[in-house]
Amino acid sequence: MIRRFSLWLYRITTSRIALSCFLIFLFFSVFVLPGQSAGADTYSEGAGSPDLSFFYSAKELYAIADAYSDEGREAYIQARFTFDLVWPILYTLFLTIAISWLFVRAISPYSWLRMTNLVPILGMVFDYLENSSTSLVMGRYPVQTTGIDSLASVFTLLKWVFIAVALMLLVVGATLAVARWVGRSRKSR
Repeated sequence: MIRRFSLWLYRITTSRIALSCFLIFLFFSVFVLPGQSAGADTYSEGAGSPDLSFFYSAKELYAIADAYSDEGREAYIQARFTFDLVWPILYTLFLTIAISWLFVRAISPYSWLRMTNLVPILGMVFDYLENSSTSLVMGRYPVQTTGIDSLASVFTLLKWVFIAVALMLLVVGATLAVARWVGRSRKSR
């Protein structure tokens, strides 16, 4: 099933779809993300956000929750279940389609590396797990949510690891695609 999904992504990925996904991602990054960040800054009262950290302890998560006001924690939760439902889908769509588009041009169809077009989906899954767990901690604060509070940072770390790997795959795919294109251009001369 996983292999079929990967192959399906390759089948549906055209230059037009890749460009559309890129433009949607770019639009959202330029026009929506800054406003969301500014809003988060106002209710975080300088404490930051667990979403933007690479790793934090349960104690640090509670310190962030403590720094937020009641309204701030409510706004944090609301953002996780509005904006942060859409954003992971958009960046995942962009990354999976972009990797698929590049790998068609760069890697043999028989290579196991082709399956790595699914890596961004793991980033999205851990992003949603992070959002759910941090929202639970924020919603129950000051009551401690033992276990979930520690898992939240693991989910955050794994989210960033898979997003970083996806970005590296994007760079590798672009590099290999350009190298293959240059090689073909030289042979045709």
